[in-house]
Amino acid sequence: MKKSIFISILLSGIFFLPALNAQVKYTEKNIKAVERQVNNTIGSWHKAAASANFDDYFNLMTKDAIFIGTDPTENWNAKEFKKFAKPYFDSGKAWTFKTLDRNVFVHENMGVVWFDELLETHMGICRGSGVLTKEDGKWKIHHYVLSMTIPNENVDQITEIKKTFDEEQLKKLKKN
Repeated sequence: MKKSIFISILLSGIFFLPALNAQVKYTEKNIKAVERQVNNTIGSWHKAAASANFDDYFNLMTKDAIFIGTDPTENWNAKEFKKFAKPYFDSGKAWTFKTLDRNVFVHENMGVVWFDELLETHMGICRGSGVLTKEDGKWKIHHYVLSMTIPNENVDQITEIKKTFDEEQLKKLKKN
């Protein structure tokens, strides 16, 4: 009797264990659900910055997140970015990014998403792009890049404006 119970439990585990580890299927319905969840996460992240809510903002990022800003020296891990951002949040004025357009792309494993967005900011139109991953069942920003957009017809002017800065940065970077 004990042997048959043991065999029944063992066989049940063999047949049902794979179902417990099964990933969400890559269907149109599930993709749309992930896109909604991701859009909500990114929207909440931007809202937390606009309302200077430090905890909500950083709780929507992974612990090992990367934030790359518009300046070439702004390539921060989560700890560095928190240190940079804290005074802005503490002052009650972080930054306000209003989404104008966003494209979300869901990996077939349903656990990684990347996106790009156009934003209305104090710097004019900027582009944000990034990667979200699931952490403890919640979508979180893992990597984010903020870029200023420059019309092609203005590239020569902008190149001239930043020429001295770029030359100094190039010297530093080439030393390494």
